[in-house]
Amino acid sequence: MPALSLVIPCYDEAKNLPDLIARCRALLDAGDVEIILVDNGSRDETQRILAEATQGRLRNIRLETNQNYGGGILAGLRVAQSSILAWTHADLQTDPMDVLRGLDIFRQHPGEKLFVKGRRYGRSLDDVLFTAGMSCFESALFAAPFWDINGQPTMFPRALFESWKNPPQDFAIDLYAYWSARRLGYAVRRFPVRFGTRGHGTVSRWNAGWHSRAKMIRRVIGYSWQLRWKFVE
Repeated sequence: MPALSLVIPCYDEAKNLPDLIARCRALLDAGDVEIILVDNGSRDETQRILAEATQGRLRNIRLETNQNYGGGILAGLRVAQSSILAWTHADLQTDPMDVLRGLDIFRQHPGEKLFVKGRRYGRSLDDVLFTAGMSCFESALFAAPFWDINGQPTMFPRALFESWKNPPQDFAIDLYAYWSARRLGYAVRRFPVRFGTRGHGTVSRWNAGWHSRAKMIRRVIGYSWQLRWKFVE
């Protein structure tokens, strides 16, 4: 059984997949990892490309209709086989190889309850300010550090995933995972991850301007208040 299962949700990523698959194969050569590429209801050639390219520890599953960002991740986590689970994005703004540095953190702290995330650098000033503002809000709300919540990759033991109840199907899954780890007393470990330019796939549907960001902020703030009362139970 591989030491780590990495889930990568893909939605209309056909143009991006050749580069992504090449990096995934390099990761498989370098580490004891399985990779699950989730075709999240794509309307382009994503499924055909995945079916032709995946085998062995590079697997793919197909969702007939788009289940949103969180739904695609959850579908991959449910079929993962390893004791350590992870996810990252398909757009290559971060490198799938980053998970090997996160895996080293688990190996350096055997038996410790760890929640491991990348800490992004190399981003634009407005992205940094946006993340800082959301991090300050969440940290104040929960009276605990919640920094760069959407940093990738996200890595944790299977036991944490098995404790989840009604995780969100959208982009709030990053907050939910962080929240559940804090609530259950997991130690949070971060490592620096370069955040580059987006690949050839679709553009971000939530980070495409301040209008979409405002919509996301409203959703996250509302969901955060729901989690706040559970956090102190």
